[in-house]
Amino acid sequence: MQQITVRVPASTSNLGPGFDCLGIALRIYNTVTMTRGAPSQHVHPPIVSDAAHRFFKQARRRAFLFSCSIQENIPRSRGLGSSATIRLGILIGLNQLTGNPLDQLTIFRLCAELEGHPDNAAPAIFGGFTVAIGSSRCADRKRRGISTIGSDARLAVQRFAVLPRLRFVLFVPELEIRTSAARNVLPSKISHAAAVENCANACALTAAFVSQEYQNLRSAFADHLHQPFRARLIPFLPRVVAAAEKAGALGGFLSGSGSTIAAVTLHSSKKIAAAMARASKTPGHTIITPADNLGAKILTSH
Repeated sequence: MQQITVRVPASTSNLGPGFDCLGIALRIYNTVTMTRGAPSQHVHPPIVSDAAHRFFKQARRRAFLFSCSIQENIPRSRGLGSSATIRLGILIGLNQLTGNPLDQLTIFRLCAELEGHPDNAAPAIFGGFTVAIGSSRCADRKRRGISTIGSDARLAVQRFAVLPRLRFVLFVPELEIRTSAARNVLPSKISHAAAVENCANACALTAAFVSQEYQNLRSAFADHLHQPFRARLIPFLPRVVAAAEKAGALGGFLSGSGSTIAAVTLHSSKKIAAAMARASKTPGHTIITPADNLGAKILTSH
């Protein structure tokens, strides 16, 4: 095999209270094409070279020259998992080109280490609604520069299908938010009462998605861990969420670290999208999409 094309879905993560743990794959895609033995005409960007270095080290394979092209349909720095799709595309592509030395779970863990958190990597590779177990330890160890792959077997995923009748309405502002900047505004401590409410809401969200009783999502997106603080960077967040809910959405939340704001609904998706755009009072566009239940997929190989 000399060439492979991998399609990887976008993802919305956190879902409000499920910070660094919950995520859902969406039907918006980046596509990565890799060719073995064809040297790139340009130096690979760090996101590509770092993923390749980690792959060859983990797989214990001799590194080889390759070229890659990336078709990007997922906006960058908008909280939709764009970086995770590129890293996964490189990891999966190299795995295929070297005879599949790594299994799917190992590739997920490797991507989570590169990302520093698993909430986008999990839905992007497995599809559907995912719960990443052991995510806080992964993120903490990553920030301290400690490898998690192999040494942290607790990092695992529970995955559940999402019915197509549930729609995700996204307001994507022109404003870019770097994940590092969004993490820097978070406090080191929150109150016990706030932590308890977040746990309750994250559990309610998980139960609703697992049971596919989506009407139970209503009132379960409230968060005290990150959204109130990230609203300093995205001041229109509260009013866009309020407008979505008033227009009929089950709830709304900041997608990942932003700046995209997501709403979840079983009906009136166009009405909700229009209400979100009006309330934002800022340039941007809307996307309406169901979840992706397939995850990363190999499109062609030869």
